[in-house]
Amino acid sequence: MDRPLLNRRLAEFGTTIFAEMSALAVRTGSINLGQGFPDTDGPEEVREAAVRALRDGRGNQYPPGPGIPELRTAVAAHQQRFYGHLGLSYDPDTEVLVTAGATEAIAASLLALLEPGDEVIALEPYYDSYAACIAMAGGRRVPVTLRPDPSTASYHLDLDELRDAVTDDTRLILLNTPHNPTGTVLTHDELAAVAALAVERNLLVITDEVYEHLVFEGEHTPLASFPGMRDRTVTISSAGKTFSFTGWKVGWVTAAPELTAAVRSAKQFLTYVSAGPFQYAVAEALALPDSYYTGLREGLRAKRDILATGLTDAGFQVFRPSGTYFITTDIRPLGTALSEEGDGFAFCRALPERAGVVAIPNAVFYDHKDEGAPYVRFAFCKREEILREAVGRLQKL
Repeated sequence: MDRPLLNRRLAEFGTTIFAEMSALAVRTGSINLGQGFPDTDGPEEVREAAVRALRDGRGNQYPPGPGIPELRTAVAAHQQRFYGHLGLSYDPDTEVLVTAGATEAIAASLLALLEPGDEVIALEPYYDSYAACIAMAGGRRVPVTLRPDPSTASYHLDLDELRDAVTDDTRLILLNTPHNPTGTVLTHDELAAVAALAVERNLLVITDEVYEHLVFEGEHTPLASFPGMRDRTVTISSAGKTFSFTGWKVGWVTAAPELTAAVRSAKQFLTYVSAGPFQYAVAEALALPDSYYTGLREGLRAKRDILATGLTDAGFQVFRPSGTYFITTDIRPLGTALSEEGDGFAFCRALPERAGVVAIPNAVFYDHKDEGAPYVRFAFCKREEILREAVGRLQKL
């Protein structure tokens, strides 16, 4: 066959590094701190709710296209509960759409809102599906780089660079806060500046807020709550990160009716519907008491500190995250041959044999590969004993 079997715009992404590193973890018996999924399940009462739905025959056939009413109502109530004081609320009938996880929500939003050639500004390093979804929608991604500041051990957004990236071809900004992989939580002032820019240049914004409840310093403020943003923002979240059910793939979109309808038009030709019984369970999960959300945050804060301290003691430069469950590190201070070269890919491929731990090279999240070359990401959403074992192994470096 003369023609390639994969669309050339997608061919550049190839097999993901996550699959490669997970296979390497299995082959070497390493602790997998690469892929970001918990190694314990979420609340038992939520699991039981899913079982009840299955046994009662709820959701075993196609659920409604926008999602079951119970979940759409629960999502709207969740937004009112946590962000109502900011004046943010949504109509469950016209402004909430249930999706197959946040990844489908991102894909459907981009497919719905972009025309071929439209520019999309994304903060790099970025979640890897962003680039693929922009490509599928025929858009052109324009990265604005978050840069590390060793003096503060954190990453920062250059607002002047963001403003300069906007052109007459810019259609929307794809924003992720709390941010994977850096753990950055954009400040109120940064978000206000993004909002002002979007209003000034008449841009849409898609915000990926799946880590909204995993904030350790500062606070998460939805961009849609800023002046002028309610009707130009598509907000995305999901149950996977908040309730440790990443395999259920239940996400949602909240937006003004016209935007929600547009995203739904694209979504119906992707999965059509999904996760019927799990939707009933997630509806119950969203109503868990405040103590659940506090316990989740504090438990992950403790795990962050275990891994961050261990990585520092092992010789890494650690950029302590303000949110998410990922830690970015600079490998160059380790002083070994591999780390001094600043090649995160080579380092991560050698790490399982050297220390019995798997991590992810941050360069995979960049258009500007050199910017991310010496940085490596570790996930801390694992049991404390696993993290302590991993820390012990990393001392071999």
